[in-house]
Amino acid sequence: MKAAFLPDRAVVKVSGEDARNFLNGLVTTDVTELAPGLGRFGALLTPQGKIIVDFLITEAPSGHGGGFLIDCPRALAQGLADKLGFYKLRAKVAVENLSDSLGVFAAWDGDLTVKPDLSYADPRHAELGWRILIPEELKQKVADLIGANLVDSGLYEAHRIASGAPRGGLDFMYGDAFPHETNMDRLHGIDFDKGCYVGQEVVSRMQHRGTARTRTVKVLLDGFAPESGTAILAGDKQVGTIGSTAGQHGLALIRTDRVTDALEAGLALTAGGLGLRLAEPESVRSTSKQTVA
Repeated sequence: MKAAFLPDRAVVKVSGEDARNFLNGLVTTDVTELAPGLGRFGALLTPQGKIIVDFLITEAPSGHGGGFLIDCPRALAQGLADKLGFYKLRAKVAVENLSDSLGVFAAWDGDLTVKPDLSYADPRHAELGWRILIPEELKQKVADLIGANLVDSGLYEAHRIASGAPRGGLDFMYGDAFPHETNMDRLHGIDFDKGCYVGQEVVSRMQHRGTARTRTVKVLLDGFAPESGTAILAGDKQVGTIGSTAGQHGLALIRTDRVTDALEAGLALTAGGLGLRLAEPESVRSTSKQTVA
């Protein structure tokens, strides 16, 4: 089993007697289903349905002060805290940015021999393993406790990419992507049965009408990896953009209809003059067939 402290992640805490209902009325996931030891994947959206920040969230047990702990990109932690503070109005809620005292530890390729406090299975995909919220100075101690080898965070990045989990800022741009485009619907990040939240109407419409033409997909690279942001071409026509890469694995944001046409025409895909292939081409074809013009 491997484990790594993730320096690009941070924790925002939301507490108070109205915290659960407050969060549930804002984000894409059902916060009413949370309990200590469980995690959910979700996002805060603009009213137009685009992702402001995506995150994992768990409930802290009473021994840790209760409330909800949001595992989010470190660069967006203060902005998220400010945004939640803006929304709280008269709600009995406190919002704290705990970036300087609490961080995120990931463990994968095995099961935990011991489950520390503030640990939970990554809700996006079983391959992604576990998340544990700890101060950075405890990383070696926690690795020893759970029976894991402490490794560099770059190995987790490679594992994330191979597992097909998009990362904001690399695989999509915050403020510019809809949840379906980043596969939040496939990674258990949207609860379509819960009540209203910011941006819900747009997300529900995309779900029911099947209008998500852009998707994040896994790609296999032939040779060296193109830089993030490099255009993916089928012949001389752009069909997508390269996201994050590690070795021969990568993620790409593609237009499913254009890529399907290219595959059916027998056109090779390239990025920066380098060849690439879809890891799961049949899933792209089936998605494109469900798309409504």
